[in-house]
Amino acid sequence: MKVAVLGAGAGGVSAAVELHRAGHAIRLWNRSAGALAGYTTAGGIRHEGVLGAGYTPLTVITTDLALAARDADVLLVCLPTLAHGALARSLIDAGIPRIPVVLNPGHTGGALEFVEVFRAAGTAPPPTAEFSTLTYVARKAGADCVNTTGRAKRVRAAAMPGGAAALELACTLYDCAKPVDNVLMTSLCNVNMVLHPPGAVLGAAWIEATAGTFTFYVEGLTDGVARVMQRLDAERCAVARGFGFELPTLLAEMQAIGTIEEVIPAGAGLAAAIRGGEANRRIKAPDAFTHRYFQEDFWYGLQPLAALAAIADVEVPTARSLMHLGQLAVGPAAPSAGRTAAAMGIAGLDRGGLLKFVSGG
Repeated sequence: MKVAVLGAGAGGVSAAVELHRAGHAIRLWNRSAGALAGYTTAGGIRHEGVLGAGYTPLTVITTDLALAARDADVLLVCLPTLAHGALARSLIDAGIPRIPVVLNPGHTGGALEFVEVFRAAGTAPPPTAEFSTLTYVARKAGADCVNTTGRAKRVRAAAMPGGAAALELACTLYDCAKPVDNVLMTSLCNVNMVLHPPGAVLGAAWIEATAGTFTFYVEGLTDGVARVMQRLDAERCAVARGFGFELPTLLAEMQAIGTIEEVIPAGAGLAAAIRGGEANRRIKAPDAFTHRYFQEDFWYGLQPLAALAAIADVEVPTARSLMHLGQLAVGPAAPSAGRTAAAMGIAGLDRGGLLKFVSGG
């Protein structure tokens, strides 16, 4: 299969490595040439970790979106979810044909926003599917090297109406992709919107004082942080129930993904379970408020969660409190808008209307 991997962060280059090794023809695109410079010089990607140690050559590494997409069977989008809207506009501007799109990940409302950009422009959207979370835990280990410390055992996958072709391709590329009924389910299974904001807010002073020189999921994850996390997770699950379906707790979902070990000691709480997860345990905290744990997980995680909660008529006071504190802490560096109901194309819908909208009814 010809796969255009859009995004050269750690997740994107991990995808390029794994899919190339699986026999697919890969083109790697990124808007910024700086992010590609090391790979361009090396002619490919050096890698270590769970995908194996070695070197993966790539014939196309480019900032030209049209070149990356030319004759592609699928566009695999491995960008921060805050970039989804801008990418959709770039695809429209470049006149890219309706190539199926897989958002890896969509996080909360990603597919809704992505498709809404096309609709607002009067353009038919491409078949679009999304994963609930990124299929990798990875960090760049150098200008031309990625260290992939985890590969998901299971992620949830769903398509927007008319996106069956994209969902089929997503499941072909990733055996860990498990289809669910609609993108509300994938949106509400975004573990990062529960996992990151409590530690980011409660550790804000430590982040500023040390520039993040501590482990976010071990030293930064105390029992007190976990209690806030559990309350936020209960709100997430309540929103899902408001739409008529049950979701696993954060702990169970992370076990399914593989970032918490399958077997944990009896009586271990959430904090201990996360601290014991091998994939995340060495990851450092954000070094500044410009980090994606702040920029992405508040305004593109908690904010769309709150929008969905309002439609489901469910109160989410912990989510709203964290957003308020995050706004105060981040200050001028906070995004001006984020992912709103209007951006997702769902403003004015009630519960029944939204369920009908995502099911194509």
